[in-house]
Amino acid sequence: QRRHQKIVEEAPSPAVDDELRAQMGEAAVRAARAIGYVNAGTVEFLLLPDGRFAFLEVNTRLQVEHPVTELVTGLDLVRLQLRIAEGAALPPEVTGARMTGHAIEVRLYAEDPTAHWRPSAGRLHRVTIPEGDGLRLDSGVESGSEVSSHYDPMLAKVIAYAPT
Repeated sequence: QRRHQKIVEEAPSPAVDDELRAQMGEAAVRAARAIGYVNAGTVEFLLLPDGRFAFLEVNTRLQVEHPVTELVTGLDLVRLQLRIAEGAALPPEVTGARMTGHAIEVRLYAEDPTAHWRPSAGRLHRVTIPEGDGLRLDSGVESGSEVSSHYDPMLAKVIAYAPT
């Protein structure tokens, strides 16, 4: 992290085994049910040095890093969030979803490394992002875009996925 912002996201976490992941999932479902929450959200936990986990927070929205979850589960979380908001029930593929493969996301920021990584405004002269199988780009910029100092300096998320 830098300035309380994540830079790299990974799914599934190599630090969490299947048993602990199931326990975390059950705790997240219990927390959502306890407050009557129905829709997309993220329950965050801290992994303690002794292998136990502790509750950190609930975010009642899709997180910036949701693409890693989409890629390892095959679920379109944005579509599902909209369907739930319309009153639809969760489809069976959600409750039966299993993770396959591995995904990693890196955030590309407009920052100046010579100025302690502070956000940097200006024009993007040339933007070239690699394309190919297993790569996903979520971005709203292109060559010639102006980067403002008034907003988050994140330019893009580059997400890579492989089935093994």
